[in-house]
Amino acid sequence: MSVLTFSGWIESAPAWIIKLPEGLQTFIFQLYQTFVYANRWTFFAEGLKITFIVTICALAIGIIIGVIIAMVRTLYESYTVNKPPVILRAFNKIAELYLTIIRGTPMMVQLLIMGFVVMQPKTETGSIICGVITLGINSGAYVAEIVRSGLMSIPKGQTEAGRSLGFNYIQTMWYIVIPQAIKNILPALGNEMITLLKDTSLVSVIALRDVTKQAQNIVSKTYSAMVPYISLALIYLVIVIVITKLLDRLEKRLRKSEH
Repeated sequence: MSVLTFSGWIESAPAWIIKLPEGLQTFIFQLYQTFVYANRWTFFAEGLKITFIVTICALAIGIIIGVIIAMVRTLYESYTVNKPPVILRAFNKIAELYLTIIRGTPMMVQLLIMGFVVMQPKTETGSIICGVITLGINSGAYVAEIVRSGLMSIPKGQTEAGRSLGFNYIQTMWYIVIPQAIKNILPALGNEMITLLKDTSLVSVIALRDVTKQAQNIVSKTYSAMVPYISLALIYLVIVIVITKLLDRLEKRLRKSEH
C-alpha cells in the first residue's frame, strides 16, 4: 500500500477543503489518514473489543478474589475474645501477604513479570488471558479492602440475627450482610471499575493490541501523533462518562428500593 502524503491528498480533495486555511487543511488530512484511509477506524474498533474483554473479565476475577479475601479478614477480625482457628490464621496471613505484594508493586511491573517471566504467552489469546489474570489479581487487592469496609459498615446485629436463624458464616454473609454492603460500596466499586478500564492501557507492554496499542500502531503508520492520541483520550473519556452515568442511575435505583 502506498504511503499517503499531504500533497497527494490535497490534489484530489474537494474544492471546499482547498479553500480552507492551511492549518485546518492539515488537521482534516490527519483526521482522514487516522480514521478513513485504509479503514484505520477498524484499528480502534478492534482495540476497543480487547479493552472491554480484558476490563470485564478482570473485574469479575477481582470481585471474586476481593470478596473471598474480605470475608477471610472480616471473619478473622471477628474473633475478639477467643483465638482464631489455626487454618483461619494461616489464610489471614496469606491474605495480608497478597495485599502487601500487590498494592506495593506497580501494575506495569506485575504485567512484565506475568508476561515475560511467568506465563510467556505466544499467541494473542494467551496475551489476553495473561492480561486478564494480571489485572484481575491486581484489582482483587483493592476490591478486597472496598468490600471489607462495606462489611464492617453493617451493624453486628445483622450478623447475629443471621446466626440466630441457623445460618452459618458464609450463608449469613451471602444472604444478609453482602446485599446490604453492596449499596454502601457501589460508588467505590464503580471507581475501581473505571480505574481498571484505564489500567488496561498498560497491557500493550505484553504485546496485547488494545485500543492504546492500536493508536500507537496508527502513529507508526502516519508519523503524526496528535490526532491518534487525542482521539484515544476522547475514547477513554466518553467510555468513563457513560459508565459514570450508568452507575449513578443504578445507585439512585438502589436508594429508591430502600423506601
